[in-house]
Formats: sequence, structure tokens, C-alpha cells
Amino acid sequence: MVKIGNISLPDFPLLLAPMEDVSDPPFRAVCKDNGADLMYTEFISSEGLIRDAIKSRKKLDIFDYERPIGIQIFGGDEESLSLAAKIVDVTNPDLLDINFGCPVKKVALRGAGAGVLKDIDLMVRLTAAVVKSTNLPVTVKTRLGWDDNTKNIEEVAERLQDVGIKALAIHGRTRMQMYKGEADWTLIAKVKENPRIHIPIFGNGDIDSPEKALAYKNRYGVDGIMIGRAAIGYPWIFREIKHFVATGERLAPPSVEDRVAVCRKHLKLSVEWKNPVVGINEMRRHYTNYLKGLPNIKEFRQKLVTLTAEEEINEVLDNVIKTYSGFEFAHAPIELVDYHQKCPV
Repeated sequence: MVKIGNISLPDFPLLLAPMEDVSDPPFRAVCKDNGADLMYTEFISSEGLIRDAIKSRKKLDIFDYERPIGIQIFGGDEESLSLAAKIVDVTNPDLLDINFGCPVKKVALRGAGAGVLKDIDLMVRLTAAVVKSTNLPVTVKTRLGWDDNTKNIEEVAERLQDVGIKALAIHGRTRMQMYKGEADWTLIAKVKENPRIHIPIFGNGDIDSPEKALAYKNRYGVDGIMIGRAAIGYPWIFREIKHFVATGERLAPPSVEDRVAVCRKHLKLSVEWKNPVVGINEMRRHYTNYLKGLPNIKEFRQKLVTLTAEEEINEVLDNVIKTYSGFEFAHAPIELVDYHQKCPV
């Protein structure tokens, strides 16, 4: 069992990464259905919460079926983060996570997200301010460092643990790497092996198959794995990893019927939570991955991303089932692409 404060997770838990414009309640619901053990909201600006920005407040929506669930905030000012932590407290999540990992310019170059990696003393002060402002367990998501010359994650882990965080998730790249090259988990392993470290350490970056998940578990000794891009349009990644870790065998890939059923649920929840216009528009980024691997799917996909009524979309999905029923998908690593230029993890 893995403990984060008073939260009990199974051995080797699988975490859904916080992804801007992706990790909303509808997406989290289908990931939870398929085995995600701990999930996080999209990251929320501390300044936005304080200003009562509608979009920021909407991201605080959490539901009992999602638990345990963490709300993630970001910012570069101690007072703002402290106030944001108190606002988050009222919504009663299971934990509060601080984002020190987002590498995109509009966040990092304003001294938040991965931008804080350039000033470790500031990172420690910001974290301490949040810990003091909430009774929730506080966790952190970060990267190895700002660039190849400042891979200071071992120092960061010790100092953040010393000011009270209860778990640390580490993406195996620097900020300057963004999402290029292969994630380096060797420093994540060094953090885990440090005899001073007693909090759970979760690895993140490039997990695209059950085989890799088990190999990284054994090779790097992390307490669990955080999965981001691989879950987009493929929430089955969680149950497939769990089954493979337990048995050494691959589950059969989800059928066309399975994929369409989950896609429909995701669409329905998206429409209900957002509204029909926004919900339908924002689902368009998911269809490609839900239907990936089907031959000659372009015509169906084109309809799905242009239709504006839920009923019409469901008719297209009915035709997908009729056309491809019985199609056998092959096992293959999931293609990890940058779904947009905001903050994929």
C-alpha cells in the first residue's frame, strides 16, 4: 500500500496526470472507470482563483466517484498561492498539488510552473506557504531541472520533503527539453533510492505500453507511475498496465464496440458538464485517438469533428460500429504526440 498523508492507494498505483484542457471531469470519469487510482484536475492559476475567474472556478468541480482526487494549482507568488490553497480547501478535495513542471512559455516565463526551477529557494518558499495554508496533504509535480546544467531534482526532493510535501511526481525531462527526446528516469531512481526520502516518488514521462510500465517499475523502483498523453483517447491503458503487472499477460485490445461506448460516455458527460456547444467542440480533439488503428477512418473522423449535434455524432458512431464490427486491433505502443501547445505531460 502507498500512503499520501491519510490517503491509501494500492501497491504501485497509476496516476492520471493533470493536463490542461484535457483532464476535466468527463475525461477523468472514463479514466476512473478503467482503473486510474489517483487523478488530478487541470492546473488552475492561483491568480485566476483569487480574481474569481469563471474558468478557474469551473476547474474546481470534483465529484465523489472520482475520489481520491487532487486539485492542482500554479503560481509564482507566495501570498497568491496561500490564498488559492485556502480557496481549494473549501472544495474538499483529497489533496492539493503544486505544478512546478509546466514548460510552456506563458507559464514558465512568468515565473510559475517549470519557471520556478530556476530558483530553488523560491520553490521551497512557495511550497512551504501552501503547506501552512491548508490541512490537505500537499504534493508536487515537477521536472528534473531547468536545463542540462541544472538537473537539481535530488536537492529539490529533499528540500520539498523537509517543508512538508507528502508525495512527489517527477517528469523525466528538463524544462528546456519540453517533450523532445526520451524521458530520463535515472535521476528519478536516484531520488527514490535516497535514504533521506520517505515520501512516495512517482515517475512520469513516455509510458506508452504495459511492457514499458512494468520494465520501468522494476528498473527504477518508483512507488507508482503517472500517465498523461497515453491516456488521451485510450483510458484502457490503466487496466492494461494493472493486468500486465499482475499476470505478465496482455489484455486483448478494446473492441470497436468498447471504444465507441467509452467515446459516447465521454461525449455525454462533456455535453452535460460544459454545455452542448463547448462540450461538442472540445470532444473533437479526442476522436482521433479513440478510433486510431481503424483503416480508412478519415471520412468518419471528418464528420465527427464538424457535426454540432450530439444525436448526429452518435449516428456516425453507430455507423463506425456497423462498418468495423469484428475488426481486430493489434497491440502496439501508444503514439505520444503533443496534443496541443499548452501543457501536455
